[in-house]
Parts: sequence; structure tokens; C-alpha cells
Amino acid sequence: KRDVVGELREAVERQGLVFGVSYHRAEHWWFFDHGMRIESDVRDPKYFDLYGPAQPASLDPRAPPSKDNIPPNKEFLMDWLFRLVEIIEKYRPWLVYFDWWIANPSFQPYLKAFATYYYNRCYRWGIEPVIVYKQKAFEEGTAVPDLAERGTIKTIYPSIWLADTSVDYRSWGFIKDAEYKPPKILIAHMADVVSKNGVFLLNIGPKPDGTIPEETKRILLDIGKWFKAYGESIYGVKPCKVYGEGPTEISEEGFFIEKRLVFTDEDIRYTFRESYLGYNHIYAIILGKPKEEVTLKIFTKYIKLVEDEIVGIDVAGIEKKVEWNIDTEGLKIKLPVDEIKIYPYAIRIIVKKKHLT
Repeated sequence: KRDVVGELREAVERQGLVFGVSYHRAEHWWFFDHGMRIESDVRDPKYFDLYGPAQPASLDPRAPPSKDNIPPNKEFLMDWLFRLVEIIEKYRPWLVYFDWWIANPSFQPYLKAFATYYYNRCYRWGIEPVIVYKQKAFEEGTAVPDLAERGTIKTIYPSIWLADTSVDYRSWGFIKDAEYKPPKILIAHMADVVSKNGVFLLNIGPKPDGTIPEETKRILLDIGKWFKAYGESIYGVKPCKVYGEGPTEISEEGFFIEKRLVFTDEDIRYTFRESYLGYNHIYAIILGKPKEEVTLKIFTKYIKLVEDEIVGIDVAGIEKKVEWNIDTEGLKIKLPVDEIKIYPYAIRIIVKKKHLT
């Protein structure tokens, strides 16, 4: 038998990436429930490991128990925990991602037992562990909440959170008629998440033979080009005093709203880097096409700066000196539009040290 997870781990680590696992065993309690309602092999005990108990249950993990919503029993919960421990011991993942149904109250003591075990093992192994969860399954501050599957939130969250989406609007796995997203849409979504103290998890779906579809490769390579130019505005940054500005209002937040996230050339997201030599960097990520002049209103409304506090302003890849001035409307920056080849694009504002977050 092939150890597919082990092979993936080796391949991931050869590329210098962080290896994580996604564990959806909780949903196994009910996932094949419909097969119990008809004549099918779901009913055959010899296929229990494949189909699970297939019990009737609500998609709402906190719905009260009833004949149509049977909570997991101890046997299943212990099996859930021991399988997870086996994964941790064999593969030592840096990240464990759970879907929503672990929020069922039956899992609470088992989640605590797992977190205690996993964090202690990772401490011994010298790994910085991350547990990702949904629907308040863990106490605030003990793990990282996934607040926006295929979506975002309205404003800055006080602690680190996660948003996850896929390169395809329609599926997490490979499908022949995929509706791929343009790289600029994914980059804008990522910038919005990071500006609100989030991290952005991007999924791709390989083909059945394990190869990556050509369109997916193109998307990833284009995002890679963007990171080569503007990656410092994303990696290792903090939120600014405000996440951004612009006409696009996030009127709803949370899950499955990404198709309604349509950003414009006027939408801007801010990130902040505490740097060395007495200077800090503020990044203004413009989510649309470049214009000849950009006004950053944050510098009159929320961060009061005068001109002698700004050391310099630049855009990656542009050799011409960027002209700018501050007036009552904000920081106005004139840009050589023809030289900006990649967008969304990030403007770096270098300022003398002061409290800017």
C-alpha cells in the first residue's frame, strides 16, 4: 500500500512549505445517512470503516438531540480521537484544520484532550502548531478561528484569524468545467483579509492522477509574480489603524459571499511593518488598475502625518521618482501609470517611527 499522506508530506517539505492536514472525520458520523434510507451497501457492517455510522443528524452541530439528530456516541468519539493521534504521530503536521461539525457539544472533552496532546507534542518536536476551527468549537485564543470560508469579515479582528477559498468558484476539488478566478481577484481578496489581521489559505484541486491543471498552474505562477513584486506588503505585516478605504462596503460577512466581493480602483487596503533604522513602512494596496493620482485619506483622518515625517514613497519596479504631497484631502501620490505592469499594486510609504497600529 502507498502512504499517500507521507508522500505528500515529503513533497511539501522538499519545497520548503509548511505541511498541514485537514481532518473531516467528525462529519463521518452522519455523512452517508441517506444510504441508510435505501437498500445500499452503506447498511453492510463490513463497510463500516468506509461509510461510518451514517446516523441521522442535523447540519447545525448545536441543534438539540432528537430522533432525527442523534449525537455521536463514545465509541465513535474515541475512534475520532485515536485516528487523529495516529496522524499526528506519523506525520507531525504544523497545522490541523477542522471543519464545522466538531462544534457539536459531544466533541468538547475530546477537543480539549486533543489540543493538550498536540500542543505538548509539537513543543517537544520544536514545531509551532496551529489548530484551525469553525463555529466557536474552541475557546478564543486557544486556536485560530476560520471566520470566512469563501468570504471575508467587515473590519479588523483583534487576533489572528483565517479565511479560506479555492482557485475555482465552484469546487474545492478538480472538475472539468471549473470556473477559475482571475489572479487579480484572488490577490484583492487576500489583501482584504490580511489588512484585517487575517491569513489567507488558498486551495487548489489536483487531477485524479495528482497533476496540477494547467490553468491552476498559470494562476499560481501569476500570483507568484505578484509576490515577487509586492510580497513585503503581505508577509510579516500587521494591520494598520484602519484596514482600508474606498466605496465598496462589506455589508455582510462570513461564509460564501466571495462572488459579491467586487472591488474597484478606489478600494485600498493598508498593512504595516515595523522596520529598522528608525523607520516604519505603511503599504497601501490598491485593489484595481493604476491611476495617475491616488489619494490616501487615512493620512488626514486616522494617521496624522506632516510632510517631514515621510522619508520616501515608492512602488516596486518603478525607477522614476514618485511625486507626492499632503493636503486636507489626504496624501496625494502621482504615479507613472505606464510603468506599473502588475496589479493590484502596492505603494510603500516609509515614515519616521511612531505608533501607527
